[in-house]
Amino acid sequence: MITGHTKIFAIIADPITQVRTPEVFNAYCAGRGIDGVLVPVHVGAEGLDAVIAGFRQMKNLGGFIVTVPHKTAVASLCDELGAAGELVGAVNAVRRENDGRLVGNMFDGVGFIAGLKSQGYDPAGKKALLLGAGGAAGAIALALAEANVAALTIANRTPDKAHNIKERVLVHYPDLPLNLGPPDPQGFDLVINATSLGMKDSDPLPIDARLLTPVMMVAEIIMKPETTTLLAAAQKQGCSVHYGRHMLDEQIRLMADFVGARI
Repeated sequence: MITGHTKIFAIIADPITQVRTPEVFNAYCAGRGIDGVLVPVHVGAEGLDAVIAGFRQMKNLGGFIVTVPHKTAVASLCDELGAAGELVGAVNAVRRENDGRLVGNMFDGVGFIAGLKSQGYDPAGKKALLLGAGGAAGAIALALAEANVAALTIANRTPDKAHNIKERVLVHYPDLPLNLGPPDPQGFDLVINATSLGMKDSDPLPIDARLLTPVMMVAEIIMKPETTTLLAAAQKQGCSVHYGRHMLDEQIRLMADFVGARI
């Protein structure tokens, strides 16, 4: 039951129909007796500043979740960033303080690693290929370094973005073999798609699936569809696959607590 006492939360994205967060977040609140509700807000880059300014004025807004493609842009609109958000230069959760100040942080990295481990896969000692260089990719790169991967290669169409992630990670993990390279999965144990390719059936594959072998784990961060074209192709090649929903399932408690969804 939504009343005048209900605390409001939001998730912003473009597009919005693929997000799974409202289902998970609202089930989390209902299961714990939290008087809060999260609603999806579809906003493009051209309207982002105006929407964030409006959020500042909503006195019953606890905060909001941020997803593709706004994670990096929203970080620059926050008044304060947590440690992970500062390191990565992107956020996926923002808390509204009582005075309207916005405090952002990033939970994609810790959520992704926790999701892998929850399914019995430990990335320690593995050679990882990370596809993409957006906000989520930056957080995952840092988390992979923290999880003691043996080596990490970042592949992205825009080399400057990948280089920026590399520099940020190497500040804290200077001994990690971290390279920029092509989207070629050969020789890797773990292949992670942190691009937006796969949200639509018409999207091209981010890699040549013919190069995948059964010894590889192929992981997604896309929530919907659950089985992307990449995961379907990986399964045909005999690979183990890891679904995007596991990242959200593991980080939802952290994000909910951060934005103030508590009893």
